[in-house]
Amino acid sequence: MPLEYGCITTKENSYFPLRLNKIEKDLIEVCSRYKIDAASIEELFFNTNIKTGIKVAEARGVIINTLVNLGIEINEYTPLQVKQSLVGYGRADKIQIKNMVKSFLKLQNMPKLDDTTDALALAVCHSHSAKMKDKGLV
Repeated sequence: MPLEYGCITTKENSYFPLRLNKIEKDLIEVCSRYKIDAASIEELFFNTNIKTGIKVAEARGVIINTLVNLGIEINEYTPLQVKQSLVGYGRADKIQIKNMVKSFLKLQNMPKLDDTTDALALAVCHSHSAKMKDKGLV
């Protein structure tokens, strides 16, 4: 079971550079509080909205840069890898992923935000991947 989970959020209409700065500051605080030594992030997947995709890429860049500056190992997984790790099927839908996250982590309730569920799914995926590496299977 996770010690804690949540999502770094920013105000949607606030000045974008300040939103990126808040992400960095909050991430530093979380990593310091829990003595993080590894992080899992999703490889970028662009959908139809390029404008949103660019902002997501910029935020991802801040996250990667912050983790590198803190000396934290970064592990990247594709959405397909996450789905296969949790459900065994690369085309699993959001509900299947949510149910597996809840089951694997023995959560009482589903996280409210999809981004939180996605982060927990990445953590489970990394846990599975790390176990396979330890056994020499990857």
